[in-house]
Amino acid sequence: MRRTLAIAVVATTAVSLLTAVPASAAPSQISFDLATSTGALRYGATGFLYGLGDEGIPNETMLAALKPQVTAQKAPDGLQHPNGDALRIAPMFKRAGGRDIQIYMQDIYQQWPYENLGLADYLTKVDAQVRKVIADPYRSSYVYVPFNEPDGIWYQNNLSGLLADWKTVYQRIRSLDPGARIAGPNFASYRSADLRAFLTYARDNNVLPQVMAWHELGDDFYTSWQQHYDDYRAMEKSLGISALPITINEYGRSSGDLGVPGNLVQFVAKFENSKVDGCLAYWTTAGGLNDLVTRNNQATGAWWLYKWYGDLTGNTVAVTPPSPGGSLQGLGAVDASKKQARIILGGNNPASGSYDTNVLVKGIPSYLGTTVRATVWGVDSSGLDPSSGPYKVTEGDFTVGSGQVTIPLTGLKGSSAYQVILTPNTARPAVLTSRYEAEYAVISGTAKIAGTYFTEGYGASTTASTKFVVTAPTDGYYNLSLRYSAGPYTGAPANRSIRLRVNGSDLTDVALPGTADWNTWKTATTKVYLPAGINRIEYNAYASDDRDAVNLDYLDLAATSGTVTAYESESSANTRGGTAVVVADSAASGGNYVGWIGAGSANTLRFNGVNAPAAGRYRLVVSYANAEVVGEHQYNNNIVDRYAEISVNGGAVKKHYFRNTLAWNTYRTTIVDVDLVAGANTITFGNPSAGYAPNIDRIQIAAVLG
Repeated sequence: MRRTLAIAVVATTAVSLLTAVPASAAPSQISFDLATSTGALRYGATGFLYGLGDEGIPNETMLAALKPQVTAQKAPDGLQHPNGDALRIAPMFKRAGGRDIQIYMQDIYQQWPYENLGLADYLTKVDAQVRKVIADPYRSSYVYVPFNEPDGIWYQNNLSGLLADWKTVYQRIRSLDPGARIAGPNFASYRSADLRAFLTYARDNNVLPQVMAWHELGDDFYTSWQQHYDDYRAMEKSLGISALPITINEYGRSSGDLGVPGNLVQFVAKFENSKVDGCLAYWTTAGGLNDLVTRNNQATGAWWLYKWYGDLTGNTVAVTPPSPGGSLQGLGAVDASKKQARIILGGNNPASGSYDTNVLVKGIPSYLGTTVRATVWGVDSSGLDPSSGPYKVTEGDFTVGSGQVTIPLTGLKGSSAYQVILTPNTARPAVLTSRYEAEYAVISGTAKIAGTYFTEGYGASTTASTKFVVTAPTDGYYNLSLRYSAGPYTGAPANRSIRLRVNGSDLTDVALPGTADWNTWKTATTKVYLPAGINRIEYNAYASDDRDAVNLDYLDLAATSGTVTAYESESSANTRGGTAVVVADSAASGGNYVGWIGAGSANTLRFNGVNAPAAGRYRLVVSYANAEVVGEHQYNNNIVDRYAEISVNGGAVKKHYFRNTLAWNTYRTTIVDVDLVAGANTITFGNPSAGYAPNIDRIQIAAVLG
């Protein structure tokens, strides 16, 4: 969040931005030294302010694929926004591998800027929040943020007042939660003199934060981040304070940065180089990973940038951009175990025009060979529309001379990001199909890349895993065709199997008939119903013996047919209770939907006669609309993600949140897995709380495995 004055500053200083380099200019040069390690990957830039709305908003797969680190969210039961409660999103965030959840404690208040009802009132609210955190199972993951942009709200031009109240609130939190981690001061921008005064006071009064936090929301980030970082670290040293972890818990300008891969590269590169954490700013709607996600489980172009970032493995390497504060920036990592180096680059500021650059890669390790293959991928900005995904820019083999190669790139788009993957030239050329190569997948456990193009290490292992991230254009059935080898192996059965996991759930053990030898490859195909957008497909070892001793080459994804049965909400076969009513809407699939479900336990919609050919797990595909908004906000759209309680055959209810569709005549789909009995079933939608369920257009039923 940000005060109105700061937004005006952005608008009036736009003329100071660096201009795009015209395509006709001499190429710049950005260099990556693979021989100079800058440390372990932190993935710190992958953070979000209100990026998570409610459980399942966004789809967990969209989050997990990015290696999320930090999210900053609303105070427990806070009134500032209708969603984003820190304690409610915690289970999903932790399942997705997240590290820290920062709690914006002042978001307990409803207004922005926050109502100033006095410190006594705030301390009462602090007490209530801390007690809720202490009782929460994820207590150790929370970081308290007592003040948000205090220089712009309660304490504008009153630093002494802030210092005194920081001490009081800090001590109150610690009195209730002695092990609490507290972040601050959380200024709206980098304020060197005020930070020095804050640190001096906090040191002298034994109230130093455990996490240093401020915001980078202005144009000066692009030219001055390194000065900010260096000045702060020097300040700590001069005051005798051990280096604190830093979180820039709001980054990105109010317009022009969110969702634009070429601009966001700047933040990713600089934060990773400095090994700090950062959270994308909350300028639009909650629950969409700050414009990385659209329609709840579809990727924008910017999502792919963070996916590339999360795919980096090994150690980061030294990068020399054309100029430290210039528009073109990058980061890179090299991984000896994978025999790969990966580079991410991009950036014009503003994100317009095109440019040429030479990518100089130095210190090339011997395991990459005397000739390396470079594959260059691009991803364009798609705004809030789904991205078509990365595309291949160029590919070629380069002879290593004096330990280095130069890769010339021309006509790069200012708003786009680019990835360069370096492998030995024995690797196969990349193909632009729906094929996903194992050597480019995320591998874990005992799995490792062998021969530069397949994964092995599955024998006698329960940890080996090859994890693909695939894109399904639409909801529907897809053939997952796995190319594998299962040659003779002492102690192993002739025929093998491997466990298939989709979007976090184990589905089946895939039979893999044996091959004549380890150089012979076969394909095993599994038909699975996938939601539109991003899906995680994992092939995992599962047995302590060698029944899953296989090598994996690649995965092909192809749309196919399957049985999907639709049931309209307005059908006379259904049962409506209480206020639930059929409403005409030409945008709905059958010209009608059922609305006014919920706001009381009697107001329900029950689908009768939902047929299942056999008992088992099915995909329940719900077509719905939801455009509820609460109140007004200066710049955020306070959308409500309505939920429904869904029960099958009168059994236990499953609470499911429905991402806001932003218009009442815009219908989207969401998928809920349900267990059905053979024959007729009932599926009931309701919401016994004061809130309504979304408008229901229709449901579709499809077996998980075709």
